[in-house]
Amino acid sequence: MNKYSVKKKLTAMVLGGLMTMSLASGVALAADTVDLTLDESIELALKNNKDIQQSLSDTETAKWALKEAKGSNGVSLSWSSTAEKIGGNYYSGSSKDRDFSNTLSASLPIYSGGKIEGSIKKAEIGIDVGALDLENTKQTVKLTVTKDYFTILQNRNLVQVDKDSVDKLQEHLKNVSAQYAVGTVAKSDVLRSQVELANAQQSLVTAQNDYDLSVSTFNNVIGLPLDTNVMIRDELKYEKYDLSLDNCIVYAQQHRPDGISAVKAIKQAEASIKVAQAGQKPQVNLVASDTIDDTKAFGDKTDKWGIGVSASWNLFDSNVTNSQIKTAEAAKNKAEIAANQQLDTIQLEVRTAYLSMISAEKNIQTTKVAVAQAQEDYKIAQVRYSAGVGTNIDVIDAQVALTTAQTNYIQTLYDYNTSKATLDKAMGIQVDLDVSQYNDNKVVSTDKTQNK
Repeated sequence: MNKYSVKKKLTAMVLGGLMTMSLASGVALAADTVDLTLDESIELALKNNKDIQQSLSDTETAKWALKEAKGSNGVSLSWSSTAEKIGGNYYSGSSKDRDFSNTLSASLPIYSGGKIEGSIKKAEIGIDVGALDLENTKQTVKLTVTKDYFTILQNRNLVQVDKDSVDKLQEHLKNVSAQYAVGTVAKSDVLRSQVELANAQQSLVTAQNDYDLSVSTFNNVIGLPLDTNVMIRDELKYEKYDLSLDNCIVYAQQHRPDGISAVKAIKQAEASIKVAQAGQKPQVNLVASDTIDDTKAFGDKTDKWGIGVSASWNLFDSNVTNSQIKTAEAAKNKAEIAANQQLDTIQLEVRTAYLSMISAEKNIQTTKVAVAQAQEDYKIAQVRYSAGVGTNIDVIDAQVALTTAQTNYIQTLYDYNTSKATLDKAMGIQVDLDVSQYNDNKVVSTDKTQNK
């Protein structure tokens, strides 16, 4: 077997192995084609998104912080050892010139002035905040994927509009050129038609580039190779939204994870105040110890044990503890302001998304009618030009008007669907976590099952 055959065989084996690994892992190789629905796209993003992975790490950190806080309320065990060279008048005439001491101590908090309890409470709230922040991140990722998905649909439709425009102008140029050949139209008609066709072809190139970029952006969000070919199985369409603005606002106030998290931050600040105030109170511990002492390491010539209660009280610390309390109180005040601001922001975001959706909804019917009218006007302009009673400008203007009307219709459908997706995010529509269980101020919530 020659070197070329061996090299060819090895190359085939390597490529075959890579394809097998790709299929087994479910990862798309570059330039693969993937069929996706919106739900499938969201599912991929939730698995692969780096922001979500960071939020998961934060929840893990919160769990260990709680274990640490609870551990402070349990038994602590310590061992200490000393080795000394000794001398002086006391040991004069004694052969003892060194001392080894080992002490085993145990301590159990009896009263901490609220420090341990406050730390545990703060850590428990941290668990809730971590879960809420994770859900908020997932909702944000869902919105990003949804918008990018709709952007692909929009750009795909715009490419088709520009293709149709190029086809129509090419056909019109053929008609104009044929009439010019027999002397029924001026050369200026041919030149103007060529210019309009060139402009339409340029618009098509731009539209195709926008589509390709939107696919790459989408792939980046859901975790696929940037050059993966994505086949979207949906269409931009209109589905009526039935909830009122007031219902949306009420729902958002009870279900926005970042809103509930902001309120939780106040609770954490209150716990921090209790921790700081504990510095002004006594600390009481149950203690036990056993000490052995000898002239040899770990010898037990002298053995002493004890069990009892120890107490300490910081009577004066140059205003350090009081400053810590004031700092914690200021942090609580800041958290309250931030929570109120967040609630106002939530209401504004819901209102903005809802009104944008309603505005787009009104424009859908208007632009749809405009498309029908533009199509009819274009047909009339063609017929009149072919009959010799219309002008070339009439046909070109009608074509431009048709393209504009179709573009506007696609834009309004895109605006409506993205506004509705933004409204879902503004309301806190659930992705994985039912955040209402974390809300301490529950009211009757709006049924949003239809929008989940």
